[in-house]
Amino acid sequence: MLHRRTLLSQAVASAGATLAGTFFPAIRQAAAASSKSSGGPKRVVFFLQNQGFDPKTCVPAGMTHSGSLAKVRLPEPISPLEPLKERLHIINGLHGLHTSPAHSAFFGALGGYRGDDGSPPLGPTIDYELSKQLPETLLPLLCIGMDSMENMKAKPTVANLSASGAGQPIFMHSNPNHLYQMLYGGISEGGIRRQHEARSHLFDRIEQMAGAHGKHLPMADQGRYSQFVRGFEDMNGLRARLGAASAHLRQFAPKVDERYTRPQFETDWHDALLDIGISALKSGITSVLTIGSGRGEIFGSWKGIGVQEQGHNLGHMEQPDNPIWIKIRQYNSRMLVRLVEQLESVREGSGTMMDNTLIVYTSNNADKQHTNGATWPVMLIGNCGGIFKTGCFTQFDGKRPINALYSTLLNVAGVNCDRFNMSDKMAAQFDAGKGPLKEILV
Repeated sequence: MLHRRTLLSQAVASAGATLAGTFFPAIRQAAAASSKSSGGPKRVVFFLQNQGFDPKTCVPAGMTHSGSLAKVRLPEPISPLEPLKERLHIINGLHGLHTSPAHSAFFGALGGYRGDDGSPPLGPTIDYELSKQLPETLLPLLCIGMDSMENMKAKPTVANLSASGAGQPIFMHSNPNHLYQMLYGGISEGGIRRQHEARSHLFDRIEQMAGAHGKHLPMADQGRYSQFVRGFEDMNGLRARLGAASAHLRQFAPKVDERYTRPQFETDWHDALLDIGISALKSGITSVLTIGSGRGEIFGSWKGIGVQEQGHNLGHMEQPDNPIWIKIRQYNSRMLVRLVEQLESVREGSGTMMDNTLIVYTSNNADKQHTNGATWPVMLIGNCGGIFKTGCFTQFDGKRPINALYSTLLNVAGVNCDRFNMSDKMAAQFDAGKGPLKEILV
């Protein structure tokens, strides 16, 4: 079993005093924080499946009230989670009526506000807000998106789920070759290294040119143009930080195989993207990972697990007892199991990384496609040092919104937050309570 704190400390030492002082305060802070076994999550993973999450596919048969999962059997779609049942918390009865999810709530799913196709985000999303509070990392938030092979190739980056503020979307990465090159190109060899260096020179040149020419634009356009320039500055800054941490990162970089270069199905890329996301968590590159299966839209394809239907039509199928949706949900569940197993393989403090990690599984589309968002099921995995109740099911009465869950996450991360992205006026209509969801906390 690897000991993450030792590896991080070695990375700092090997970088030299100058580089350590410049590039590694984040790693030192993460290493210090990882020595604690409690006190809130050190990292959070959000996993959103499109087309909705029907409660009947996750709530055990006959459970209509809150209670223990110890003596019940999990529904078939999430049956791969049976070995993790003691760490699982199934939540039903939260709502997202105010997000108007319809086909998808898009940014509203993690933002807790009205979302629509093509509409910019109205504010920051919970994954970004948490990334500001958790131990600092080289890349605070990493977003990956899984879709059909055609969509992932045509649009290797899209922004539908995460945002740093109003009108500030955060892009998901869908091509594992591009993402691998971004995170690990500096420590690779051969073609990957050459592509990384060529792209690095190009981005440096673009940043220089953009910075020089933006000064000549009309004042009204300079604000938007400066965002464009900052994007390249952030990208080049990340590349420099990753390069300084190359000795440490080399121990966690996934092996590039035929799934990357010659995928047979889109699920090969899905699996590769998951491996990169896991490696980013284990290495300390990021503290928050957001996974969008279907990329927050109404598309998606899973031919690699024997599902021939794809896209919008999947949302018109009833999920309970549907063999197609059982395959998709079980595939998701196996991904969650892999996440847990990998984080358990790395020691952290007196336990493992999983002891300080929370996984949040839900949908960007409440319970189904064409929904009003009246019920929005969620599954939590992990207790973060005994903060969250586990091994249980909690049924709410439909009067508290998903925003209340997000304010709960912020509270356990150390932020005093009664409401998340919800004014008192809106809360008067959509939230019967205030503050965190005490029912899910120990």
